[in-house]
Amino acid sequence: MKIALLGYGKMGQIIEKIALERGHQIVLKKTSTDTYDRLEHADVAIDFSVPTAAVANIQAALDRGIPVISGTTGWLADYQAVCDYCLDKRGAFLYGSNFSVGVNLFFQLNAYLAELMAPLQNYTAEIEEIHHTQKLDAPSGTAISLAQGIINNSSYTQWTLNQKNTAQDLPIFAKRIDQVPGTHTVSYSSAIDTIEIKHTAHNRNGFALGAVIAAEWIFHKKGIFSMKDVLNLKK
Repeated sequence: MKIALLGYGKMGQIIEKIALERGHQIVLKKTSTDTYDRLEHADVAIDFSVPTAAVANIQAALDRGIPVISGTTGWLADYQAVCDYCLDKRGAFLYGSNFSVGVNLFFQLNAYLAELMAPLQNYTAEIEEIHHTQKLDAPSGTAISLAQGIINNSSYTQWTLNQKNTAQDLPIFAKRIDQVPGTHTVSYSSAIDTIEIKHTAHNRNGFALGAVIAAEWIFHKKGIFSMKDVLNLKK
């Protein structure tokens, strides 16, 4: 399979290594100063760029009839518009806040735990996320996905950043510490105990491998997808 990398930072370089190990070919490694030359030669595009470039990258691939995987976070105000654009082009698009297989299993566990905890009003929930100091957005896309999983299965109605919750507000506490690939903790606390679930990434390889697996899966497909589709997880 021929892959275009739209964004060639640390993640793009790791994705390249894993893709080559899995027998794929890289036909474009786009940085901020490069054009989309050779994009038309790709079978699939993988976007790990920056929030200001993500929409243009995704649309450029869809314009050329190329399925696109995006792991860039911080641009989701335009998510529905991008999905509409994809459907209009009869293309294929998959966004993931985190492509790690372990994290996507963690998302499922988080949603199930939220269902169990919802009737227990003496517990309050919060999310803590820790990332490396180069991460541009806060909270992380992964933390937002965790928050949405709780909101969809509880009485919380919205998340807040770095402030204690009210009855309807779910707090996310974002920390930036050098050399931390990503740690996410969901906790439920009462006066008598605390229940926690936690995912700790040891490196970026899991994110990159998941993105390549998603690219392999979406090839020849049409529509809007998520990692739940790739991993055949419960909706």
